[in-house]
Amino acid sequence: MALLIQLHEQRGRLVTQAREALDLITANTDDARSTELEGRHDAILGELDTLDAKIAREERQAGFERQEEERRSRNRPIGGDVEARGQDGERNENTDADQERQQTEYRNAFFAMLAEGGDVSAVTPEQRALLRRGYVENRTQTVGTQAAGGYTVPRTLAARIIEVMRDWGPMYDPTITDEMVTSGGNPYDIPTNDDTGKGSSALAEGADVVDDNSGDLVFGQATLSAFVFATPWLKMSFELLQDSAFNVEMFVARKLGERLGRGANAKLTLGTGGTEPRGIVPSAGLGITAASALAIAADELINLQHSVNQAYRRSPQCRWQFADTTLAAIRKLKDGQGNYLWQLGDIRANAPDVILGKPYSVNDDVPAIGAGNRSVLFGDHSRYTVRKVGSPLIGTVRERFWPKVGMAGLIRYDGALLDQNAVKALKQAG
Repeated sequence: MALLIQLHEQRGRLVTQAREALDLITANTDDARSTELEGRHDAILGELDTLDAKIAREERQAGFERQEEERRSRNRPIGGDVEARGQDGERNENTDADQERQQTEYRNAFFAMLAEGGDVSAVTPEQRALLRRGYVENRTQTVGTQAAGGYTVPRTLAARIIEVMRDWGPMYDPTITDEMVTSGGNPYDIPTNDDTGKGSSALAEGADVVDDNSGDLVFGQATLSAFVFATPWLKMSFELLQDSAFNVEMFVARKLGERLGRGANAKLTLGTGGTEPRGIVPSAGLGITAASALAIAADELINLQHSVNQAYRRSPQCRWQFADTTLAAIRKLKDGQGNYLWQLGDIRANAPDVILGKPYSVNDDVPAIGAGNRSVLFGDHSRYTVRKVGSPLIGTVRERFWPKVGMAGLIRYDGALLDQNAVKALKQAG
């Protein structure tokens, strides 16, 4: 939807430019100038035709995605339309109570299946029917072993898993980076544009506005895929699962969430692209190279901060990012008046700790201070988009690990820094 809005806005600008060119053709009496303006007008119309075709494709794709989401909503046990029949046999409208009941029933069926050691045949027929509606089968499109399917986790468990994932690194946290959630995993094209270098100039009385194409918007394009990542098998004893005093939900959420979170944060931080996300560290522009390979100076942090355009620095999501060992080194730095660069926040006012007036995130996947390392990032982290597909899945295996039960979590995501100028890195001498 956001992409369609941007495309329609771009189309509106082209229509305005075409009208302006047409008005200039009508008002101009110079044949050479008219020919130039006609060429410009024809070029704009050509861009419009190309853009209209792209809009049509995107609208068609959006329609398919809406249909798929509606289908999944009807089939998923965590919400959607339900057919309930009253005494007169007519269909009633689905209510919040109906959805809550369905969610509770699916949740009970899910954990009943786990308590039986992952044996779906051991639960009641009604519970098996509920679990079938939450089963998702994933198959790779390459020759070789097919990827196993799994059960969509109940909403409460999914929320706990995702919360733990966010706790294990800032890159998966939608309050720090930009989040885009899609129902399907098809490649998603996003237009990019950096207009911070464009401005205006004085116009003398009676002079014509400059028309040399220098004011045109220049768009790039980034494609977000949906890479699949899974945890190693988590094996639990049959007795542990059957123990009514054991909180299976909290255990699974914590362990799988930690594993998924560690993996996702590492890829979104250091990934090299291609078959994995393009991490924020290699994607960030070079702001400054430190004089030392093993230390950071206060002036270098100030220079890094000002290497990022102030338009990005005004963003609420503008922040520092570095490893914990780097934070320890930065906390010892002072300015020329002997004041520490690091300042304690105010918990009562919900104000975070800051460095040079900006908050920070500790991410131990960012390289530590060392020769040639990019050890400090600064900038608007909302320009890094994390594309997430659906909710986590949990697969269960009984026979392979009998009498233990194997469980594994699976998520799909991608990430990209859409504007390299928005986040800059400090690189150690090397």
